[in-house]
Amino acid sequence: MTDTRGHQPSYDMYGGEQPARQQAGQPYHPPQAYPSPDGTHGGQGPGQQAGAAVRRPRTGARTTPRTRKARLRVAKADPWSVMKVSFLLSIALGVCTVVAAAVLWMVMDAMGVFSTVGGTISEATGSNESNGFDLQSFLSLPRVLIFTSVIAVIDVVLATALATLGAFIYNLSAGFVGGVELTLAEDE
Repeated sequence: MTDTRGHQPSYDMYGGEQPARQQAGQPYHPPQAYPSPDGTHGGQGPGQQAGAAVRRPRTGARTTPRTRKARLRVAKADPWSVMKVSFLLSIALGVCTVVAAAVLWMVMDAMGVFSTVGGTISEATGSNESNGFDLQSFLSLPRVLIFTSVIAVIDVVLATALATLGAFIYNLSAGFVGGVELTLAEDE
């Protein structure tokens, strides 16, 4: 194959490079962006075979995956959404508290803690006319569950109110100092 384009004008290329001059009788090889391993720019030199030039990776190329990072700022916390989330979380915490108190009471009753401690207290506080303080009737399961439920309801109300108040205070302070900055990273 021969070049039938005729005479080509000389072009000024980026960086002052000139296009490689084609020698008579040689096939046309377009210029490459990176030099070949033997250091020539125009593809194969004289005497090289077509498959002999192997492109090697650049030495500065990364082989490990990049981690993308983004710096974000929490500028405002919506008090309504904070109230809804804190209400649901405090209800879940209240239910866990009631269940944990019931399980703990059953385990302690099965181990005989209430009867042993109750017997000791009734002997210490009793006299000839009365039997003393009865711990087992005072710490019965219904009483413990009612007390724990009251504490859980108070916890739901207080936690919801404090979280909503905290959102208002955060919004005020974020207006002055800009809010909390977070750096999030994503592995590729």
